[in-house]
Parts: sequence; structure tokens; C-alpha cells
Amino acid sequence: MTDTNRVKTNRVKKLLYNQRLAPYLFILPFLLTLLIFWLIPVGRSVIMSFQEVLYGQASFIGTRNYERLWRDEVFWKAMFNSIRYMVLTLLILIPIPMALAAVINSKLGSSRLKNFFKSSLFVPALTSVVVAGIVFRLMFAETDSGLMNQIVEFFGFGPVRWLREDLTGLFALLLLALWRWAGVNTMYFLAGMQAIPSEYYEAASIDGASKIQQFFNVTLPGLKPTLVYVTTISVYGGLAMFLESFMLYAGNNSPNNQGLTIVGYLYRKGIQENDLGFASAVGVVLLVLVLAINLTQLTATGTFKKESTR
Repeated sequence: MTDTNRVKTNRVKKLLYNQRLAPYLFILPFLLTLLIFWLIPVGRSVIMSFQEVLYGQASFIGTRNYERLWRDEVFWKAMFNSIRYMVLTLLILIPIPMALAAVINSKLGSSRLKNFFKSSLFVPALTSVVVAGIVFRLMFAETDSGLMNQIVEFFGFGPVRWLREDLTGLFALLLLALWRWAGVNTMYFLAGMQAIPSEYYEAASIDGASKIQQFFNVTLPGLKPTLVYVTTISVYGGLAMFLESFMLYAGNNSPNNQGLTIVGYLYRKGIQENDLGFASAVGVVLLVLVLAINLTQLTATGTFKKESTR
């Protein structure tokens, strides 16, 4: 090896082993991925939202797409459907998995039964949304042979047109969400509970706190990071929901647009109607909405506050 090559090798080693530079080298692949697959497409979508795109030709039209969006009743219907779905999924996909995690984490029952229960809870998350949507569509079929109609008939009620009415269709979507994601959130909360030191519970027990008091005064505060994370991904998942509704209603055209979401509306305008500029405006509004909600709840929970050092 020549002296020149040796000098170059030493420089590379010093560069790689530099303590100040090493963290940036480790996160460089993530930053490049974020730039190529997120920041550049988002920036391009923002530009397209101010354009009219027709067959590869784009012309600047100012805020006309956003003005159309503001006056479009179907968009506000889709917005209402997505926000309602997001709020209701938060109300069921946080308390129920937290309760299941508390039961699994307790000393009651055998460990083998708990392990089997945890495995069975996680299986739905591995199932394809397409398959799950088709199965739930058959379950909520309008015919007498549909599973849900057989259940209501057992209690003396007539067949229900589940996917033809707004509330019953929403119930089907929420049940699908609960079946699919309850196990994942349960694992999150279970991991958070097991990370809480047992000494906290022992100290609370010595002070005379009951199990319920220990849950509210020890478990819930200890679950704050997990709760913030689950809430953040649930807000995004609720507002970005599309495929579940698409498969449940066998397409993007549900009765009276009761199953139409913001992403479904974006798909309709951008893919089905080839109105890419208007669809980009819908995507920008969705991005701003998700960021606004999540940044608000992250700020309210003190996530961005620096820990005080003594």
C-alpha cells in the first residue's frame, strides 16, 4: 500500500470513528429514505395542489383547487366520516386493549393460557385487510344467511340491511377495526406495563392502595409514553383509513357516501377521475389535519418538553 493510499485510509477511519460525526452517519440511511420517499413526494404534491394537471401538462391555477374543495359537499361528508371514525376508534382501541393488557399482566390465570391468548390476539394483525374486508362483508350481508343477521334473528329481530344504513355500516367498520388492531395495541400496553418497576406497586400496596388505586396512580402514569404513541398512530390510522371501507363496501361507492373517507375521496378524484391537482389538494389538507391533531396532543401531553436536569 502506498503512502497516499495509507493516508486516505487513515482519513476515512478518522471520519468513521469520529464521535461527533458517528451519530449522523448512523441516521443517514433514514434521512435519505425520508427525503426520497416522503419529503420530495410531499413537496411535489403541494406544488401540484396549485396546478391543473391534464395528461402530463401542468398549469398554475392558484388556489382554485382549494376553493373547489371548500365548496364541495362530498369532501365535507368524507371529512366528517373520517373524523368520526378516528374519534370512535380512539374510544374503543385504547380502553379495551389497556384492560386486556392489565388482565394479561396480572397474576391471575395460568401463564400458558395467557401466552395462547396473546398469540391469538396478534393473529388478526397478520391477516390481509383484503381478506378481512371480504369476510366481514359476508358476515354483514343483507341476506338471512348472513352471520350477523342470524345472530339478530336469534334474538327475535328481522334481517338488518347492515351496509345500507349509516350507523350499522359504521358499526361494521368499527368491529373490523377492533378485531384487527386490538391485539396490536394490547401488546403495546402490555410492554409498557411490564416496563413499570414492581417496586412502585409494592410501595403503593404498603401504603394501603387497592388494585384499582394502583392502576390509576401507578399504571396509568407509567403508561404515559405508550399512551402517547398509541394515540398518535391511532389518529393517523383513523384518518388514513381507506382499504377497510373499500373492501367492506366492495368499492369506493357506498350508499349516500356513508363509507367514503378522505383517502377514498382522494382516490376517487386522483385515480378514478384523473383530477390529480384537486386530489393533491385533498392530500395536503389531510396531511395538515393529521399534523395539527397530533402536534396538539403531543404538546398537551408534554412530549416536547425537556426533562429538567438537577
